[in-house]
Amino acid sequence: MEYIDKEFCLDVQGEMACFTRPELKVERVSYDVIPPSAARAIFDAIFWKPAIRWEVTRIEVLAPVKWASIRRNEVGAIASPRTKCIFIEEKRQQRSSLLLRDVHYRIHAKQVFIPSKNRKDEKHEGGEDENPGKYNAMFERRARKGQCFNQPYLGTREFSASFRLIEKDETNLYPPIPETRDLGLMHYDMDFNHSKGALPLYFRAQMNQGVIEVPPFNSPDILR
Repeated sequence: MEYIDKEFCLDVQGEMACFTRPELKVERVSYDVIPPSAARAIFDAIFWKPAIRWEVTRIEVLAPVKWASIRRNEVGAIASPRTKCIFIEEKRQQRSSLLLRDVHYRIHAKQVFIPSKNRKDEKHEGGEDENPGKYNAMFERRARKGQCFNQPYLGTREFSASFRLIEKDETNLYPPIPETRDLGLMHYDMDFNHSKGALPLYFRAQMNQGVIEVPPFNSPDILR
């Protein structure tokens, strides 16, 4: 059977966002715009199944890039099965964060269908004659109603995102900002199927008149 990956579009907004650069972890500094990994996570929060994966294709920046600097209390420890408890007062750390404010994006992503023979976990639903169209309909229904499995967020969980499904016949959409810049190396996503474990992927992000074209997962433009 031949499968056609359907593309969807979401309008995403939020008061604050922090897409932390991996090279700057002690003091959090955000990317200028949302990276594909964070954009994909928004689609995952609305709808995900073992039979599909989301691949971001385009990001449109609809609001000017604005910055805000704050100081936050964070816990400098990670809970684990070996840790009985964490005393917050002893592990509290105050860190500076350079965040984005009043963000607004239009995100395009394909729902890529994974045939049952290519899935790792065969205990889930599926079959040789499985119709991927049902997953398209399930996402559309949930996105139109504003339903999600987890609250979508913009980089870190305290910065929640509001979303709306953009229909194909919609007009009078916000235009992208008239700005062109080289955003440098940006985190693309994680490759969880790599032989060495989870492998971070990067790409050279270019914003042309407010639009970032995201290369496909298997593109040579992805740096592994």
